[in-house]
This record gives sequence, structure tokens and C-alpha cells, in this order.
Amino acid sequence: MEKQNLLHKLIVYTFNTTTLIMNNIRSIKRVIYAQKVNMGGHILDQAIPMHGIDQIDPFLLLHHWASEMPGGDDPSQVGVGPHPHRGFAPVTYIFDGNIHHRDSIGNSSIVHEGGTQWMHAGTGIVHSERPSKALAEKGGKFEFLQIWINTPAANKMTEPFYLPLNRKDVPEIVEEGKRIGVFSGTLSGLTGKVEYGSPLTTARFELESGKEYTFDLTKNQNLFIYQLNGKLLVNGEQEVDAKGLTWFENNGETVTIKALESTRGIILGGEPINEEISTYGPFVMNNQREIRQAINDYNSGLMGTLVEDFE
Repeated sequence: MEKQNLLHKLIVYTFNTTTLIMNNIRSIKRVIYAQKVNMGGHILDQAIPMHGIDQIDPFLLLHHWASEMPGGDDPSQVGVGPHPHRGFAPVTYIFDGNIHHRDSIGNSSIVHEGGTQWMHAGTGIVHSERPSKALAEKGGKFEFLQIWINTPAANKMTEPFYLPLNRKDVPEIVEEGKRIGVFSGTLSGLTGKVEYGSPLTTARFELESGKEYTFDLTKNQNLFIYQLNGKLLVNGEQEVDAKGLTWFENNGETVTIKALESTRGIILGGEPINEEISTYGPFVMNNQREIRQAINDYNSGLMGTLVEDFE
């Protein structure tokens, strides 16, 4: 009887997988739930890296920070103070509140809910990420995702750049109970404003309960979805709860998500770079020699300095 049950499950699994492939639907590879980590005293949810998954090439890290700011804070004592990066793109998507970005190449801007701060670290940059002075003093919700996106070796030592996009700058689909914003690449006929050194598709979604969204993404891009809250039904087969990352096989192009509970999240697709990487804290390079050089350059001041102004 046990062998018959196992055989039945195998037949059903094979049938379902074959059906998905025939319909050009991406099957689910794995569902990963974020775990709490302590990053310099800040408690965050981390979905990548996780359980033997060093990366989903080209995506290296996904951090989810959600908190309620009480108000009455000194803006110089909240958020993340000046720190360096080299060799990749730390990208921040703001879902509640805002972030004030300052950096060593002269940028200072505040991005609000619905926007993103896209930074290519390149040869090196020092920046800080803090709630705005108004948010620190008055209090309120503060929630964002930060994604680390690898850069091909040929572009790691190009000039750094910073691109702030508020919601008004992001191409969107806005329908009753549904909102889709595209930051890079092309999705559902919308093309994002960010251009990067390798093929990349990034978008955010907001779905009210009962609403669904179907999109196509070329199968040569690795693809996953991360949801901040609520519950999704993915491809009509898999329920995924809040803080779940759904990673797809590269065996189709179409994905359908349906909100079983109102939910917000992000869609990330990228063509794999397929290069060796070497990391140390805020630096992502291709070998240890380059990492040592990054450390030396930062300590020598070659990545610049950042003196924050809180007036």
C-alpha cells in the first residue's frame, strides 16, 4: 500500500510538472522563508543567503526591514550610518516611510514609499541610509527591502552612480485592487528607467485580496518573488505566506499570482552572470586579491568620505 501511494504521488507530480511545461508556465523550484538576523544591532528578515543558497545569480542578498518609529529620535542616531561598498549594486525599495540617502559623491535625496534608491557602487562609494529628519522626529512606519545585485567583472570598476526614483518616476499599471511598478527591464509592456550592466527585470506589486496578476519573463532569467505580507496562491498550486520567497525553475515564461490575502511584494529576474565571486562585508569582487585592494582603498580614503548634514 505504501509503495502504491508513493507511485501515485510520483505520477501526479510528473503529470502536473508536464502540464506546466506544456503551458509554458514556470514551475516552482523552492519556497524559502526569511529568518531573523542581527545586522549591526538592527533585527532584519533575511531571505538570501539562506540554507545553503549563497545566491540566486545575480541576486546576492535580500534584507527586509520593518519597524514602527516611535518619534522623538535624533536623525543622526537612527538608520544606517556611513559605510562603503564596491563591485555591486545595493538597491533599496521603500514600502513605508522614507529613506534619506547621502553619499561621498555628493548625492543627498529622500525617497518615499513606492520608490527605489538604485546605487551602483562601482569603484567605491561611501553612503548612509537613514529615515528622514521628519520621520525620525514625528515617528511612523518604516519598511523597505534591500537587494544586493552582483555586477559583471567587466563593470565592477566603473564609475559609481546613484539614481533615486519616487513613485511618480516609476511606470505603473494601476487598476482596481492592483498596482504594478516596473523599475528595470520590461514587464507587462512597461519598461523601467534603470539600465544596468546585465539583463535585469525588477518590479513591485500590490494586490488586494482576490486580485491576480499574470506576467511573462524570459526563461534565461533566474526569477523569484518575495512577499512582505499577506498570502499568495502561485500558479494555482502553491500557497505562500508572508516573508516567503518563491524561486522558480527556468522551464517556462509565465507566472500567475493571486492574493488570498492583500499582499505587497517584489518580482526579481536576472540573467545569471556565472562568475566566481569573493565577498567581504560590503565588498563583492571576483577574487581575494581584489577584496584586499578594496579594503586598502577604503582605508586610504580612495572611496571618498561622507560628512552628514542633519540641519
